[in-house]
Amino acid sequence: MTLKIALAQVRQTADLNDNRAAILQSVADAVAQGVQILCFPETQTVGYRVDISSPEALVPAAWLDELHAEVAHCCGAAGMACILGTETPTEGKPYNTALVIGEEGEILGAHHKTMLTPLDAVAYAKGSEQHTFELFGVTVGVVICFEGLRFAQTTAACVRRGAQILFHPQNNTTRPNDWKVPIHHAMIVTRAAENSVWFASCNACLPPHQNSRSLIVSPDGRIHGQTELCREELLVRDIDVEQATRAMFRLSESEGAEALADTASLLFAETVAPQEYAAGVRPT
Repeated sequence: MTLKIALAQVRQTADLNDNRAAILQSVADAVAQGVQILCFPETQTVGYRVDISSPEALVPAAWLDELHAEVAHCCGAAGMACILGTETPTEGKPYNTALVIGEEGEILGAHHKTMLTPLDAVAYAKGSEQHTFELFGVTVGVVICFEGLRFAQTTAACVRRGAQILFHPQNNTTRPNDWKVPIHHAMIVTRAAENSVWFASCNACLPPHQNSRSLIVSPDGRIHGQTELCREELLVRDIDVEQATRAMFRLSESEGAEALADTASLLFAETVAPQEYAAGVRPT
């Protein structure tokens, strides 16, 4: 099964109307290219509450409801699903949220970031669990920025529930930590390769210090598509969902000979003949 997915590496500001315009333009561009699942960066609707917006900014709850509904309507009209970085009001600090919209335009649910940096913790409440959703008949997981980069168990929790594609809205960052670029890229690649799943990480366009590209990584760990740093860009790629066998994850869960056999193509490609390892993968 092939899916056309896209990552919207767009500008993000504290101006709500500017963020709305960037979102709706990306939705329109994705629809024009036949995209089936579109992902936006972390907190794209309102701006990240560290450096872009402010921890003290009021949550524009009514405005968010209207924008969420507008995006959902556009998606439903085009038959496109969407992962939208936003926030959810609570009695205290808001959640840092990824809203998941199905291809029929229904809001399927939301994932709240479960692992917070020290600066996140100033501005956001902590979510409590990982979530998966069904889009186009495929199980997808969502992990947000820090929780997906630094904590392997968050992606694994989604893969354990059957996820073959992980979407990773992120916001990295406006500060001069450019040395983190190769580290973030390595972590994103690792999340895909250690689970044998597709991993699609969408960063905002954040000049002059955007400390990660937006990346689509295949289940064998090879980069299937990437953006340029500090440039607004819609990254569109076709992905073969069947490549996401979850083989490495299943092997780590001790699922036996079948899981071991399924790792062969990832580890050896065509350099090792099946008869060379047949004895090792034969059920005992």
